[in-house]
Amino acid sequence: MKIQVLGSGCKKCKELYERTQKAVESIGLDTQVEYITDVQKIVEMGVMSSPALAIDGKPIIVGTLPEIEKIKQVISDHISGSDTKIDGKKCSC
Repeated sequence: MKIQVLGSGCKKCKELYERTQKAVESIGLDTQVEYITDVQKIVEMGVMSSPALAIDGKPIIVGTLPEIEKIKQVISDHISGSDTKIDGKKCSC
C-alpha cells in the first residue's frame, strides 16, 4: 500500500502528514507515508486543493484536515475494499 500526503508545505498540510503517520502507526501498517510538495506531481494526480491524502495513487481525502480516527477509518476502508472519499474546502495556503 502506498500512502501519500499532498500539499504545499503549509501548517494544515504538515498536520495531515503527521496525523496520517500516527494513523498508520496506530493501525499497525508496515508502510511509509510519503509527503509530496511538488505541485506538478500534485496536479498530475488530479488534486486541485490541499491538503490531500492519496492511497495507491488515488486521492481519498481532498481539501480538509480530518481527525486521526477518520484517517484510520478511510485507510481501513481502503484495505477492506470500500472506497470512501472525503472532499472539503480548499486550504487557505
